Amino acid sequence: MPSIVFYISGHGFGHAVRQIAIIDALHALEPEIPIFVRTSAPEWLFRRTTNAGFSLLPGVTDTGVVQIDSLHPDEAGTVARALAFQRELPERVEGEVATLRRCGAGLVIADAPPLACAAADAAGIPSVVCANFTWDWIYQAYAEQPGASRLIDSVGESYALAERGWRMPLHGGFETLRHVTDIPFVARRSRRGLAPHAIRATLGLPVERRLALISFGGYGLRRLPLDQVDCLADWDLVLSATSDEAITLPPGVHNVRDHSIYGQGLRYEDLIRAVDVVVTKPGYGIISDCLANGTAMLYTPRGRFPEYDVMVREMPKFLRSRKLELEDFERGRWKEALDELAGAPAPPEQPATDGADVAARMISRRLSAL
Repeated sequence: MPSIVFYISGHGFGHAVRQIAIIDALHALEPEIPIFVRTSAPEWLFRRTTNAGFSLLPGVTDTGVVQIDSLHPDEAGTVARALAFQRELPERVEGEVATLRRCGAGLVIADAPPLACAAADAAGIPSVVCANFTWDWIYQAYAEQPGASRLIDSVGESYALAERGWRMPLHGGFETLRHVTDIPFVARRSRRGLAPHAIRATLGLPVERRLALISFGGYGLRRLPLDQVDCLADWDLVLSATSDEAITLPPGVHNVRDHSIYGQGLRYEDLIRAVDVVVTKPGYGIISDCLANGTAMLYTPRGRFPEYDVMVREMPKFLRSRKLELEDFERGRWKEALDELAGAPAPPEQPATDGADVAARMISRRLSAL
């Protein structure tokens, strides 16, 4: 049986977690299909969160956006690094073709490294871009940087080699793909069937207090204004820090480490379900997780990243959300916004969140046609 190879961007965790959901759905539907994952995302993320059997092929597949921190991109560095990667594309394609042939690949799924499309085409294998954006669209925001025009054209040319695109909501780009099909949100739902208060009790969190989860990835504990936040009389805050950075937390602030979550048989989406609000920067993964688990979102600006504008425009239709200006976030002026979200009515729309199952069925049909 031909295998399927997922090429997944290592930029943040959002690309990985949604493809993990698709991999799990595919494994449940077609458990005999060999699955390979080509990515620079950390191995622990896959080992902890997927139910499927797969082979991990570590490697850099794209350069994404260079981040100064979780909220500030380095635009010049982004274009320079991506250009250097594209200059090496012929050699990289040659290496990936050999990898695909060793894996017995019959289909390539890209989220969303353009390298995957170029390599699949060179190997005579169909490829599908399964994502909510393409990198040429992202790089168009940095068009004034030296070499950006050349970069955008090169990335678009690689995407044009894909057989088709499966486009998730909150999308941008895809203009260079010949055939595009829209699919629902790919989201991680709390799987345990536990009520929020039961998840809180399992994790040692207060059951009766309002809880806000702070989810900023690499922002760093020391940069959070935990000693200044104005909401601790009425709210408890929850961190889920992966680092061993030592910091004294004020009363009412709880650090639930990853090993505590997964050691209890829970996952991060269970923690999202257990809280009232997530305080974060807007990204596809955290938005879809909040949507699937009925949790409100308080968000800060994230610098010049084209996806941000799309998300801010679309979120109010289906998610209780509110913007917190960066100055208010950094000064700890959170209470007013949190209180407002706690009393906000349900949004007008309830979009489908079964995109992982939809994508798995589409993958199965495409493999059957080989």
